[in-house]
Amino acid sequence: MTDIVTIGSGDFALSLRLPETGMPEFLAFGRPPVATDPLFDIERSSRVNGMDVAVPSAVLLPTGGMGFFGWPAITGHRAGRDFILAFSGWSVARDGKQTVLSASDAVARIGIAITLTEHASGVLSIATRLSNTGNTDYQLDRCMAASFLAPSGETTLTSFTGIWGREFQTRREPLGNGLWMQESRRGRTSHDRFPMLFIEADGQRFGVTLGWSGNHQIAIDRTDDGQRLIHLGELFEPGETILAPGESYQSPIAYAGPDSEAFHAFVRSELVHWPGGSMSPRPVTLNTWEGNYFDHRMGSLKAQADAAAALGIERFVLDDGWFVKRDDDTTSLGDWDIDPRKYPDGLKPLVDHVTGLGMQFGIWFEPEMVNPVSDLFVAHPDWALQVEGRPLLTSRNQLVLDLTRPEISDYVFSKIDAVLSGHAVSYVKWDMNRDLTHAGGRDGKAKTTAQTRAVYALMDRVRAAHPAVEIESCASGGGRIDYGALARTHRVWTSDCTDALERLEIQRGASLFVPPEILGSHISASPNHQTHRLHSLGFRALVAMAYHFGVELNPLELSAEERDELALYIEAHKRLRPLLHAPDANFRLEPIDGRYVWGAASAEKIVAIIAQGPQMVGEQPAPLRLPEQVTRFGGTWRIETILPERPDFVRISEGQQRLLSGEIAFNLANTGSAGLPLPMLRPESAMLLELTPYNGRQTR
Repeated sequence: MTDIVTIGSGDFALSLRLPETGMPEFLAFGRPPVATDPLFDIERSSRVNGMDVAVPSAVLLPTGGMGFFGWPAITGHRAGRDFILAFSGWSVARDGKQTVLSASDAVARIGIAITLTEHASGVLSIATRLSNTGNTDYQLDRCMAASFLAPSGETTLTSFTGIWGREFQTRREPLGNGLWMQESRRGRTSHDRFPMLFIEADGQRFGVTLGWSGNHQIAIDRTDDGQRLIHLGELFEPGETILAPGESYQSPIAYAGPDSEAFHAFVRSELVHWPGGSMSPRPVTLNTWEGNYFDHRMGSLKAQADAAAALGIERFVLDDGWFVKRDDDTTSLGDWDIDPRKYPDGLKPLVDHVTGLGMQFGIWFEPEMVNPVSDLFVAHPDWALQVEGRPLLTSRNQLVLDLTRPEISDYVFSKIDAVLSGHAVSYVKWDMNRDLTHAGGRDGKAKTTAQTRAVYALMDRVRAAHPAVEIESCASGGGRIDYGALARTHRVWTSDCTDALERLEIQRGASLFVPPEILGSHISASPNHQTHRLHSLGFRALVAMAYHFGVELNPLELSAEERDELALYIEAHKRLRPLLHAPDANFRLEPIDGRYVWGAASAEKIVAIIAQGPQMVGEQPAPLRLPEQVTRFGGTWRIETILPERPDFVRISEGQQRLLSGEIAFNLANTGSAGLPLPMLRPESAMLLELTPYNGRQTR
């Protein structure tokens, strides 16, 4: 009788059949698990020109070469030989929610171990380990972390693309009969090819993502029987991964989940490791970059800290420009010593001033980079990743330090450690402002994979030495947002574009895989520094309200009226933060006619943020139909609070005015069918509604 291995339960599980020889065969994925049945022992026949033995078409990590003619998930060779892999002798080891499937190929002398994990959130994860048990080198050309299965029939793919300042642009497309492929060779997650997808087919919808911050590859291949295999893993540079005898390759982890809620729960409960073991309320943050750039003056910075504290801001982050000779972006990366011209008494007076006001202090680093114009590069020009005989290609006036060399990693750690050990720093903004290009080491070989792992090791080392310090992953904004980075950090800078209109789509896309409290979103100046658009403070504040809320401007440049308004929104965020960042509370709707809706709900309160991006095409806005996640609380509710007090409506009827003022109570269940008849907002404006159960008494 067939051996069946199952991970997961309920409606989202994975069931595999273990063969005598070959790779585990998919019996079910994303559906309830299956039990042992003689049905699964029936060999499948092919056309007359097929193989004389049964060759399953839907297997986990197909190797090819033995009658499987699809896209192989694992390929390699031993100096041109042993290019075929056929594993046998499968064994199963279980430890709690983790299952390890192991087998070997006695001919190619390769061992494999596939780790499958069921997470409490409902997310399933898979990682693969390949070992060279022979006595000569084995060149590994490809080893995907995992394969997942989509059923046959019409299939729709949701993926994400973008550029700097316009990340997470959602793309939906039908899958054809050919091979769909996404490859990123930028040496980081990238702004244009995020390793995150959603698949919809045959009434089934699920998401997959790869926890890896380097080059990656995703392939979706159509099987002979019309199903589709989704493979995720690292993308190797030529000759990058050669296993010496006894060596192993460990893949990143690939994840699959039924919906965004499961991914959010996984990130919150297992992926992000918080200082002290649990997340504290996300501090409202002032980041100094757009308010100051490289102009660091102690008196002004202290005054900005005073103004920030008065506004209710809880964390002050000193961005780029604090270290020696760093007056623009052409110089001094790598020279991580405090600039005595700007800080003659060091950073301590500023840090002490900030913490004395009751705020946390944070600081910016770009540890992986070096400027050619720097003391470090002059002393050690060989410390940059480079290929002999090829030009040193700079990007943003930067080169990349070879962190795979211990002496270089030790140097960078010592500089970070000196600042963190000598000051009351609670937060590091860890930036990375260029892609990897000629990523070669001293031996002339490609180092992209090794560099990614070295960055992880450096982050882990900083975390171990300073466990109370939180880290933000920033890479020219959203260039390194993935589950590999999030396993080592506590927040991501969603985009360098702080324009509220652009952020509507950026944050909507990112929110499919990352919970809102992890996504940094700041109120910046108007006109915006990236797009030069003019937006009201209310629009800028409400677009940022539900996320890790912050400010990206010089508060000294605000008028008294603007300071009062900003303080009002900061107070509102703090008051609503426990709900907006609560587990299982978030909801978001698909945009309709340029109207974006998102928020959070509990049995005691519903917060809905409605933002109008472009001008509506319709003569009237569609009624706002709240999702079942919200309407399930039932009962009679009313609108208790609206922000701003006077939203920018095109026109409002008397009945709509009474609804928004809280005079009309309504059955919450009807908001999922009939909907709330809200007025039309003008383009690039927003409002926040607080709904509470109606007890028969007016409270305002």
